[in-house]
Amino acid sequence: MFDTMTFTKIVGGVCGALLIFLMGKWAAEGLYHTGGGHGEEEHAAGFAILVEEAEPVEAVEVDFAALMAAADAGKGEKVWSKCRACHKLDGSNATGPHLDGVVARNVGAVDGFNYSGKLSEVADVWSPENLFAFLENPKGFAPGTTMGFAGLKKAEDRVNLIAYLETTGG
Repeated sequence: MFDTMTFTKIVGGVCGALLIFLMGKWAAEGLYHTGGGHGEEEHAAGFAILVEEAEPVEAVEVDFAALMAAADAGKGEKVWSKCRACHKLDGSNATGPHLDGVVARNVGAVDGFNYSGKLSEVADVWSPENLFAFLENPKGFAPGTTMGFAGLKKAEDRVNLIAYLETTGG
């Protein structure tokens, strides 16, 4: 089945492929070599940029009462569109619990919804202050929550949403 010539061709093909591979490796090393090898001078890949140290910026305290006084439920209804994918306002649960009447409701009080994480350990009632903190960073406020929402970074959006949720009653 195999004669000497066929075997010689196979061995020659393998050796030729190995030779091409090794020559390609050698060429690539020559092109991309940056130094730093045995006894060679090490070359810098970049250069340092000196920057003056800035004074730390203090966190600005947010006057929650003033923000709530200036809250606009109409703008909060627009922010509600971010919540609508997982929550409803008609008393039925979806991916998340229904949010009608959530302001001043006990935390974890919706029947038929399986809450996750330490939500009931961090607060007793969904006061506007607790909602404000939760809406900023849900996973930071209630570790272990499965709520996939990253939060609302703008304080105005949070108070507007809370003002809107206050109008939904329950």
